[in-house]
Amino acid sequence: MLLQDLRQTWELDSVFPGGSESKELLTEINWTENEAKELAKKADSFTFSNETFLSLIKELQSFSERLSTAGAFIGCLIAQDVKDKKAMALRGRLESVYAAFSNVGSVIDQKLMDISEDAWKDLMSFPEYEHIAFSLNERRMNAKEKLGISEESLINDLAVDGYHAWSTLYDLVVGRISIKVEIDGNEEELSVGQAENKFSSPDRNVRKDTFEKFVQAWDHEGEFCAASLNHIAGFRNEIYRHRGWEETLKEPLVINRMQEETLSAMWNAITSQKEIFVKYLDRKAKLLGLDKLSWYDVDAPLSSANSKMSYDEAAQFIVEHFRTLAPKMADFSEKAFLDGWIEAEDRSGKRPGGFCTGFPTKKETRIFMTFSGTPSNVSTLAHELGHAFHTDVLKEMPYYATNYAMNVAETASTFAEMIVADAAVSNAKSKEEKIALLEDKAQRSVAFFMNIHARFLFETRMYEERKAGQLSVERLCELMEEAQKEAFNGALEEYHPYFWASKLHFYITDVPFYNFPYTFGYLFSAGIYAKAKEEGPSFEEKYIALLQDTGKMEVEELAQKHLGIDVTKQDFWLKGIELAAADVEEFLALTEE
Repeated sequence: MLLQDLRQTWELDSVFPGGSESKELLTEINWTENEAKELAKKADSFTFSNETFLSLIKELQSFSERLSTAGAFIGCLIAQDVKDKKAMALRGRLESVYAAFSNVGSVIDQKLMDISEDAWKDLMSFPEYEHIAFSLNERRMNAKEKLGISEESLINDLAVDGYHAWSTLYDLVVGRISIKVEIDGNEEELSVGQAENKFSSPDRNVRKDTFEKFVQAWDHEGEFCAASLNHIAGFRNEIYRHRGWEETLKEPLVINRMQEETLSAMWNAITSQKEIFVKYLDRKAKLLGLDKLSWYDVDAPLSSANSKMSYDEAAQFIVEHFRTLAPKMADFSEKAFLDGWIEAEDRSGKRPGGFCTGFPTKKETRIFMTFSGTPSNVSTLAHELGHAFHTDVLKEMPYYATNYAMNVAETASTFAEMIVADAAVSNAKSKEEKIALLEDKAQRSVAFFMNIHARFLFETRMYEERKAGQLSVERLCELMEEAQKEAFNGALEEYHPYFWASKLHFYITDVPFYNFPYTFGYLFSAGIYAKAKEEGPSFEEKYIALLQDTGKMEVEELAQKHLGIDVTKQDFWLKGIELAAADVEEFLALTEE
C-alpha cells in the first residue's frame, strides 16, 4: 500500500474527546479518585483465601489499566503543548491518585508477606496465575526489602509534592525556553525540541550558533534545574538510606530485573572496544574539515545524500523495510500511520524528544516526536514503532504480564531501528548514499556506547556526591564534562556541560537511572537481529514469543530461554559490539582517501 498524505498530528479523541476540556476524562479522573479510596478500604479489610485473592488481583489490574490510560492521555496533552495548564492541573490530581494507589499496594504487599510459603506456592500453581505468577512473586520478594506500611505510605504521600513535583518543574522550564537563532539571514524562534534538531544541520554555523544559544538558555535556567536534580537525588538517597540500601544502583537493577554482574559485563565490554569509534569520530572530523569534532558536530550530516526525507517517504521506507524481516510489525506500523497514532508535526510548543505510550483500556498506542526529515528522525520513528509493536503483541495479556522492564523495552525499539538502517545500507544506490547511511548507524553506536555511557557515569557519581550535600550548578557542569570526556575517550574538542540540565531523562522519577537500559537494549537486540537475518521472516514468531515473555522473567533467564546466551559474560556483549564496529570499519574503508 502506498502511504501518502498522512496526517502528522495524532488522533486522541477516540480515547477521551475534547483534550484537557474533556468531560469524559474528568469523569474518569473522578472515578479513579473514588475507586482508590474503595480499594484502600478493601486492602485494609482483606482476609486471605484463594477466592478473595483472585478477586482482589482482578480489581487491581482493572484499576491499573484505567489509571494508566488516563495518565498516558494527560501525558500526551502536555507533550503536544507544554503550556496546557489545564492538563498540568489534571496531572497533579492523577499524581495524588498514583500516590494513594501506591499506598494500597504497600498494604497489599504486607499482606502478601503474611501468606505462608506453602499456601503461596499452592496459590501460584493455579492456572489463573499462569501469566502473572512472576510479577506477583517479584512483588512479594521486593516487599520484604522495604519499610513498614506506614513508612512506605508516608514516602508515597510526600513524593507527590516533593519528589515528583521537582520532576514536573522540568516541563515548566522547557515550556518557557525560547531560543532565537539566525538562519539564512532570518531570525527564528525555536523551542527546545526544534533547537535540538538543528544540531544535525549541514551548516556548521547554524549548529554552533544554535548550540551556544542553547547552552546560554539552559545556563539561564541552571539554578532551577540544579535545585530539581538535587532534590530528586536527595529524596532517592534518603529513601535508600532508610531502607538500608547501600548501593545506589540497587533500585534501577531491581526495576530492570537484571544482575549487577550483567551491567558490569556490558560496560566493561564497551569500554574495551571504544578505540574503533574514536577512529570514526576522528575520520568524521577530517571529512568535515575540522581538527576535532565538537559536541554539536557529532550528529552533523557528511553530505546531502538522503539528508532529508518527507514524512510520507519515511513512513513508506520504514514499512517496506520492516516487511523484509517482520511482516506483522510492518502491518501494525502501517495501521499506526493510517489511523493517526503518531504526533510528528514540527512546531513550537511541543516537548522535546520522542516516546511511545499505551492506552490499555483501548488496546492502542500513540507515538510522539518532532519530525523534520533528518535520518535521525527516521530512526526515531522506527524506534518508537518498535515500542508500539511490543505493546501491541501484549495487548491480550493480563495487565501484570505487560509490565516489562525498560531494558527489554528498548530491545524491540532498537531491533526496529536495526532493520530499517541495515536494509537502507544494503539498498543504497550510490557510494555517497551508502556512506551517509553507514554514518547514521555509526552515530547511533556512538550515542549508545559513549553518550549514554557519559550519562551513566555522571548520574552514578552525582548520586554519590549528593550524599554529602547539594551540588552547585558549577559542580554539576564539571561532573558532566568529566563524564563526557571519559566516555568519549577525549575524542571531542568541545563538550556539553549543561547536558545534565537539558536532558529530560535525569528528571524522570518513575524510573531511576533512565540511561543504561538503552545501551542494554541496543546490544541485546543485536543478538536478536543476527538470528532474524539468519532465519528470515519465519523468525518473527520466535521474536514475538520473546516479547511476550518480557514481563514474566528476569533478563538473564529471558536471554537463556530464547537466545541460549549468558548475558553475565562479556562474550555476548562483545559480539554485539563487533556488529557495530563492522559498520564503522566499512565506513572507514569507503571514506579512505
